[in-house]
Amino acid sequence: MLMFRKWYSLSILAAVLLSSCVKDQTPFSVALDEELKKLLIRTAEDGQLNYYVLPHETDLASIPQDYENNPLTQAKVDLGKFLFFDTGLSQDAKFESGKGTYSCATCHIPEAGFRPGNYQGIADGGLDFGINGEDRIMNYDDYQASDLDVQSARPLNLINVAYVHNTFWNGQFGSTHANVGTESVWNDNHATEGNHLGLMGLETQNIEGLTAHRIRIDKEILDEFGYTELFDEAFPEVAGQDTLYTKFYASFAISAYLRTVLGNQAPFQDWLKGESNAMTDREKQGAILFFSKANCSRCHYEPNLGSLEFHALGVKDMYQMDYYDTHATDFRNMGRASFTQNPDDMFKFKVPSIYNMSDTKFYFHGASKFSLKELLEYKNEAVSENPNVPDEMLSEKFEPLNLTDDEIAQLEEFLANGIRDPNLVRYKPDYVMSGQCFPNADPLSMKDLNCN
Repeated sequence: MLMFRKWYSLSILAAVLLSSCVKDQTPFSVALDEELKKLLIRTAEDGQLNYYVLPHETDLASIPQDYENNPLTQAKVDLGKFLFFDTGLSQDAKFESGKGTYSCATCHIPEAGFRPGNYQGIADGGLDFGINGEDRIMNYDDYQASDLDVQSARPLNLINVAYVHNTFWNGQFGSTHANVGTESVWNDNHATEGNHLGLMGLETQNIEGLTAHRIRIDKEILDEFGYTELFDEAFPEVAGQDTLYTKFYASFAISAYLRTVLGNQAPFQDWLKGESNAMTDREKQGAILFFSKANCSRCHYEPNLGSLEFHALGVKDMYQMDYYDTHATDFRNMGRASFTQNPDDMFKFKVPSIYNMSDTKFYFHGASKFSLKELLEYKNEAVSENPNVPDEMLSEKFEPLNLTDDEIAQLEEFLANGIRDPNLVRYKPDYVMSGQCFPNADPLSMKDLNCN
């Protein structure tokens, strides 16, 4: 009798598993697979399905990089990871209470898709954390809004940033790709003088960013926290030289680390590698819409689902949302034109990478949309919300999509889940060399983060 029960239980289990396999591979699902494959091959730059496959983070040779100036090594990556998260390096805060309380990761939180958990990133002058940075607020006791290290545009996604050649919403950083031919304006903005170094955008921006975000890198602090040896290991060609222990080389290490932050565990990535059940049918339907009727791939067509294009979509600027220290005259509101000084580039912003969009609820450069559904409805209707942007300046690619409510829901499924890597915490260190709490170390954040 006992053997019969075991046999019966096993038979039921096998039937359930077989039923699940059959269900997962229905003719409808197979047809979706075939349709999506054809679309991907048609849109891929090289006509190959694996064009959209992201490399593994440890396969350094396959990751896009500045091969000439900053080739990837594991020692650089390891050092950069420490530097990115270490709150002990924030010693150039405007006021004493801000020193040692923030890091690069304060505004680029892995659990929030390497973006701020709130509408605006606050480094120096911020307090509190919450679960994924959603409770970050201004330190009203010691700081005025004008004292804060905040930006008048929402920090960009750093996932798959290895594929971004010119960084910032206006693409101002880096001497290559979109910025070839813009040399005449590089000296007009202190931040872009670094383009003369001949580096790619990520390295160029991080050199400037370490100063802009009040991070201290010098021999004294590196000695104090035990970083000197790690710098020597990461850059053996200049080990021991005074020029090594500077923001220039710290930028190279941070850039090396960031290039390895890849969304290669997203269901779409698994599907591309042959796991047909990695995405649900609804996600597949959304992906098909992404690469066809919804026209998303007209702009989001590179392996990271971003591109080097700039478009005016008529969305609101941050000052119109009444966020911290934002102004109508801020250069960021001009978009690409703030860099090129070309009137034709007014209100055009870079097409971002869109992996892990659902990890936070704020979208566009002005954080003017609060859900993926709102974003998609805006794109579907294609009606400008910013009175400062003339209709004639809107992108020719910004046009009504005529998607049904169900199609919007399908597309949302793909964006929310299909291209969401669920394991970005693998890019966090277990500790930082200063021994401090991270990514924030102010008293309220430390409580939220359960730090001693």
